Amino acid sequence: MFFSLFGAAVAMAASAPAFEQEHAAAAGGASGLIAIGAGIAIAGAAFGAALGQGRAVGAAMESIGRNPNSADRIQTPMIIGIAFIEALAIYALVIAFFLQGKI
Repeated sequence: MFFSLFGAAVAMAASAPAFEQEHAAAAGGASGLIAIGAGIAIAGAAFGAALGQGRAVGAAMESIGRNPNSADRIQTPMIIGIAFIEALAIYALVIAFFLQGKI
């Protein structure tokens, strides 16, 4: 699956300058590649954040299931950790928007 996604990304990156022939002279031909790179970056960040949040919540729920009396001590650090994970995904989104502005 990884190789098919990688192949699709390479094909899109290779064909992007062909679709932007009129803008290629003004932007140096790199605007399509920057757009593809920004899209791949935000997709990777969202995928990583989703995996991290799933593992964090899963571990917290397992801990609460083993010791229900500690739910109040586990829930607050779990929510703070999820907020930090989500902040990393938002940073990737902001960087992708900055890359789009560098055209």
